[in-house]
Amino acid sequence: MKQCLLATALLAVVGTAQGHVHGVGQIDVVVDGPRLSLALDMPLDAAVGFERAPKNAGEKAALEKAAKTLNDGAALFAPTPAAGCALRSADVRLPFADGGKGGDDHADIEAVYVFECAAPAALKGFETSLFKHFRRLYRVEIQRIGPNDQGAGRLTPKTPSLAW
Repeated sequence: MKQCLLATALLAVVGTAQGHVHGVGQIDVVVDGPRLSLALDMPLDAAVGFERAPKNAGEKAALEKAAKTLNDGAALFAPTPAAGCALRSADVRLPFADGGKGGDDHADIEAVYVFECAAPAALKGFETSLFKHFRRLYRVEIQRIGPNDQGAGRLTPKTPSLAW
């Protein structure tokens, strides 16, 4: 657990160096024993087309739809089937979803998905459906740390899976 927390903290520090780029997300991947953690950071604009409080019913509906999609981590991420992974938690922070006004700065979605895997040795990657749901998202940068190695990668609509 301590190793997982340290790895997550290190990835978070490195991940913030990228900054806010429209259409580009970031996923920090930590494999710690049977646990697969995916920390997603992406511009709100990539999900709903704006980065401020919703101004009308259509924008409120877009925000609600994004929240529903993002909270279904099992539909967004598919770890290697042979690993027998099941979603244990999804913690999604969607700006303005609670009716708050916020500032005029760039707004980011932050979400952490934790999977528990029955056969962690069989875990060799994951596939995502993020690009199918969020058409304004065109790239996701990946940083990964596991028990035996670390690495980086890039997901796109044409290559929505990561293998290690």
